[in-house]
Amino acid sequence: MKKTFPLQIEGRHPDRVLDALKHELRKYLKRERRRDLPAGVDYWDFDCRFGLSQDSAETVHLSQLTGRVDEAAQNGATQVYVEILAKHGVRGARVAPRAGDLD
Repeated sequence: MKKTFPLQIEGRHPDRVLDALKHELRKYLKRERRRDLPAGVDYWDFDCRFGLSQDSAETVHLSQLTGRVDEAAQNGATQVYVEILAKHGVRGARVAPRAGDLD
């Protein structure tokens, strides 16, 4: 998903526009996670970018995305650019803690 979302729409309350934007982001993530995984892949991971425009977008972690949208809305932004690209995720092996590390 690569999309510019307006935060101010005439005739709609800004809080409802913000809620609709967050709903669309969550709906997209849920739909992408529902897709079948290829062989050798453990989960769907996501590369995210956020900015006030496509040119000023910077890489953010998925967990920070809705917070950044809220922050932009509070600062009076008229639009935001969100890019979410699904990628394959493979879990690494866990490293057991050594006896000396438990202190």
